[in-house]
Amino acid sequence: MSILVSINCITYNHEEYIADAIESFLMQKTDFNFKIVIGEDCSLDGTRKIIDDYIIKYPNKIKLITSDENVGAKENSRRVHENSNGKYIALCEGDDYWTDPLKLQKQVTYMENNPNCTLCFHSADIVRANKRKTGRITRPYDKCTICPTEDIIIGGGSFCPTQSLLYPKKLMDNPPEFLTSVSVGDYPLQMLVSSFGYAYYIDEIMSSYRSGVKGSWTETSKTREKTLKHCEEIILMLDGFDKYSNYKFTNSVNKTKLQVKLYAKNYPSNAYIKLLNIKERIRGFIYSI
Repeated sequence: MSILVSINCITYNHEEYIADAIESFLMQKTDFNFKIVIGEDCSLDGTRKIIDDYIIKYPNKIKLITSDENVGAKENSRRVHENSNGKYIALCEGDDYWTDPLKLQKQVTYMENNPNCTLCFHSADIVRANKRKTGRITRPYDKCTICPTEDIIIGGGSFCPTQSLLYPKKLMDNPPEFLTSVSVGDYPLQMLVSSFGYAYYIDEIMSSYRSGVKGSWTETSKTREKTLKHCEEIILMLDGFDKYSNYKFTNSVNKTKLQVKLYAKNYPSNAYIKLLNIKERIRGFIYSI
């Protein structure tokens, strides 16, 4: 059976959420075959049991990747990618979920008809951990459009919702070092894969991002020390991308680096910052340009 899309899902301690994610994958209506590849990182709750139950029901649809010890999100993502066989990779972490049963079909149809497109994404609803609406959405444009890589660089990691991303697997088979040097990989991934061709935005809400999930990276990084360290990582990553892309996007890279540096310098004086998660902080200063 030929697999066109691998749905890559990393999960850790997502007992309350993982079923929503898996159900949203299984509800996809497509004219092609897809496989769900789940990286379960030795959760301390009932996440593994829930996944095992789904595998019993759908043995040909779900593939489990795990180990005897916790490896961390970065390594978990890498091993899931290596165990994926689809032409395309669709991302969704275990605490998020899709909301449109035609999401994959719409994205794949566009990319198959437009081979120069190397990244497809869409808007997303932002909900609380209990799925309660926040009234906020991630919607970078007000219509379907080609998205310049420069917009992704300046927009930050939340510009393209991670659970909306679809891209050719081969583009990430041998990632450059700058991409693996930062603790959050979705931002450099978006820049890298879009730079090989172009990104296309579908102006439809087809997924939900949960905010305030206990134990998530955004929730455990709300300290001055970790925020400043993240800023340093972002600057080094941007330098790496700039060199890798032969300085094609230098203006956007330099503009973003300046804002990161200004943000880091003024961080202690921003009292309101404690109310935001890390992606909202980074995105906030970028949009203040």
